[in-house]
Amino acid sequence: MTGTKGRTPTLGVVVLTMGDRPTELRALLDSVAAQDGEPATVVVLGQGVALPALPDGVAGVELPENLGIPGGRNAGVEWLRESGGVDVVVVLDDDGRLPHKDTFGLVREAFTDNPGLGVVGFRIADETGASQRRHVPRLGGKDPLVSGPVTTFLGGGHAIRMRVIDQVGDFPAPFFYAHEETDFAWRVLDAGWDIDYRADMVLQHPRTAASRHAVYYRNTGRNRVWLAKRHLPAVLVPVYLATWAAYTIAQRPPLSGLAAWWAGFFEGVRTPCPPRRPMRWRTVWRMTRLGRPPVL
Repeated sequence: MTGTKGRTPTLGVVVLTMGDRPTELRALLDSVAAQDGEPATVVVLGQGVALPALPDGVAGVELPENLGIPGGRNAGVEWLRESGGVDVVVVLDDDGRLPHKDTFGLVREAFTDNPGLGVVGFRIADETGASQRRHVPRLGGKDPLVSGPVTTFLGGGHAIRMRVIDQVGDFPAPFFYAHEETDFAWRVLDAGWDIDYRADMVLQHPRTAASRHAVYYRNTGRNRVWLAKRHLPAVLVPVYLATWAAYTIAQRPPLSGLAAWWAGFFEGVRTPCPPRRPMRWRTVWRMTRLGRPPVL
């Protein structure tokens, strides 16, 4: 694989918004504008809502409806692709902020130094600098301050080489919300690219619970099944689903949440989400060596 080694990659930034965080959105865009180096191409997409006034130089696209997280990101990537000249796509949550001015410089450096790098995941930290366990893409959420290769990345702050998107395809729009990053990451790894977690690339983000989203339990259950059906070798599908069912029960969610999770699970069993392209056993072994076999 070849990347952008030998020249500095150009960056494009995608931000999705539901229109309910104008103050936070402005703070994020100001932090993007404050980054050192060449300015990035920035597009904000309103998910079926009117956009607030945006700073000069920031493009705005008002989508006719809420396409969900993966669908909205796909629309943003397509806009950047049509604008031309973007080597790396940076995706940021609209209620986040880049507290350090060298983050985009570190992104450019990472993709320049490693032509095989497909995705970089940022460290998500609250205003105190602490990272929630669920925001560390390693089993057990171990040591958020340690960078290294991983098997997935966080949706709130990450960067993807445009050539990787061209090769492996878009985020899975039918997922709407939950596990779209894992679906994309498994395809990236199966295509032979690297995924790195970088503790020095920080997105400051309010401390939140994933279950704040109304569709969290249902979509989590459904999309786990779709993920397995799309990408795992057949023998691993029941193992993966049994593992996550046991984990979900062990977390002792509220009864309403557990009922929604099981409803989503069986919806995923009943309904297809093509295409089915099982990963190679070589990829299974690679993920196992990285500390997260695709059954956990």
